[in-house]
This record gives sequence, structure tokens and C-alpha cells, in this order.
Amino acid sequence: MNTDLDSHVTELAQKCVESVPVILLGSGASAAHGLPGMQALAEHLVNTVTLDGSDPAETEAWARFKSKISTVDLETALTGVTIPDSLTKRIICSTWDLLSKNDIDIFAQVVENRSLLPLSRLLTHLFRSARSEIEIVTPNYDRLAEYAAEAVGICHHTGFNHGHLRLRSLDNRQRITENGKMARTANIWKVHGSLDWFVDAQHVVVGLPISPIRLPGLMPVIVTPGLDKYRRTHEEPFRSILSGADNALSRASSYLCIGYGFNDPHLQSKLVGRCESNSTLIVVITKELSFTAKELLSSGRCRRYLALEESPLGTRVYSHQYPNGAELVGCSIWQLSKFIDLVI
Repeated sequence: MNTDLDSHVTELAQKCVESVPVILLGSGASAAHGLPGMQALAEHLVNTVTLDGSDPAETEAWARFKSKISTVDLETALTGVTIPDSLTKRIICSTWDLLSKNDIDIFAQVVENRSLLPLSRLLTHLFRSARSEIEIVTPNYDRLAEYAAEAVGICHHTGFNHGHLRLRSLDNRQRITENGKMARTANIWKVHGSLDWFVDAQHVVVGLPISPIRLPGLMPVIVTPGLDKYRRTHEEPFRSILSGADNALSRASSYLCIGYGFNDPHLQSKLVGRCESNSTLIVVITKELSFTAKELLSSGRCRRYLALEESPLGTRVYSHQYPNGAELVGCSIWQLSKFIDLVI
């Protein structure tokens, strides 16, 4: 093993965690627990979205999408087609149907085994500091972050009040108190929505308990890939959620990106700006670094970074000192559980 490389990786990883980072959870963090990725979602949409043929605009748009999806990824395919609102709703419902089932399966596993999610262990460790709040930013719809927090007795806040019929909180910083002190809270900024957010016919957005079905009269509040997501993220509740995420990213002492592919221009502009101006440390752990991630990290704008991905030998390391990459043989610290072993 390269001792200098090993020491370099350990030092950066521990510095990141010791400074209580803002955590960015990407789709890779969910995929590690069996939730479908973009490819599986694309196949599901093609197989389940059905049209009645009454709207020519729907029929034409869907035909164009299906012709594109055979050669490009889901985001590109949907971005390259103007989707009518009626078809967007079909896509949203089909997306919810696929992911909700898997999400509920994970919840059942967490109920049986509170130690299932490595994120629980990380959150417990981070709260050993004097912090009463930890910030998590995620474009994921699933509730793994919420489950991870609750499994170890940590409160979470997603911008909604508490209870069975959760209305939007008027205060993005609303918190639970215990014995007059603020309870340990993970602020989870879900910038593309959540599987438990719905909007009714009066355009009121509510958070509801876990359910295996979509209740009549309610539409899931999630932003699916495509041109429409840029419009919808300027509406509520996304505008307030993005504001909370922006504040978290702007105040961060470091960033820990777990399975994050850097495919959201708004989030990475904030993140990379901080890394460039303040030398804020960013650590990325993932099964495979995306092209966008490699391009951003190697651009010179991120002055201090560490990126870890799977390799046939163990873990491939990239950093400001090893921009071309180096191998850590025989270790899998690109996995969250192994990464936590390293830093605790």
C-alpha cells in the first residue's frame, strides 16, 4: 500500500467529517440499498405509461421520447422533448408507483434492523459534536435520510409540520424541543420533492404518512427529469426548499457527497463556488464517479478535494494532490460503511 497516499486520504476524510459537513445524497446512495436508478426508471416508464390516444400532443411527445430513450439517458431524453402537462402527470405517477414500493420495502427492513443504514451511524457520530443541527441536501425522492435519522432517535425536518396531515411549515427552521433545548435535528432539503408530498385539487401541498398507494385526488409532488423541472423548481414548495439548501451550502465548513453525480447545475454552482473562493473541502464517495463529477473536480476550481470510487483493485482515489488518480489496493472505502470505519 502507498503509505503517503493512505495518509493523505485518511487526513482529508477525517478533516471533512470532523468539521461536520453538509451531506449531499445522490441517487447512488439510494441505489446501494436497491432503489431503482435512472435506467430502471426509464424502462419502467416505457412499459407502464399508457395513453388513450385522445390527445395528439401527448401521443407525438411520447413517441419522440421512446425513440430517444433507446440511445440516450432518461434526463437527456425527457429534456429533448416538450412534454404536455397531462403527460407530465402520467410520468410523475408512474415514477411514484415504482419508487414508493421500493421505499416502503426499505422502511420495513429498517424497522426490523435499526442499524441497516450506514447513514444512521454517520449521523450519530456527527452529533457527538456540539451541533444540534446537521444539514442534508438531496435531489432524491425516497425517504432513506429520514429513516436513517429516526432509526437512531434523531429528529428530521423537511419543511413540513409534524403529524399525520403535515402542512407546509411557515418557518424553514421550525424545530422540536426537548426539556427546553432543541432536539438533535437533521434538516433534509429535498430539492426535487419527496414520495410523501402531495398536492390536492385546491393546490395545497401536504405531507402524508407512508402509503403503498396514491390516495384519490392527490398528485405526488416530485420533479421528474426534463425541461419541466426548471419551471417547477421555481414554484412552492421547491422555492423555499431550494432557499434552505442554498443557505446550508453557503454556510458549509465542508461537503460530504455520497453517491452524488453532480448533475444538478443549481446545486453544484453553489458548491463549486464555495470550494473555489474559500477552499472548502469536498469529499465524494461513490461506486462510479460521473463524467460531470470528474470534470468539475479536475477543473482546478475545487482547490481541496478527495474523490473515492470503486476500482478492480479496491478504491480509486482522486484529489488535488493526485488529480490523475491513484489506487488504494485491497480496501473499499468508496462504500459509506467502510468510509465511516476510516473516519471514526
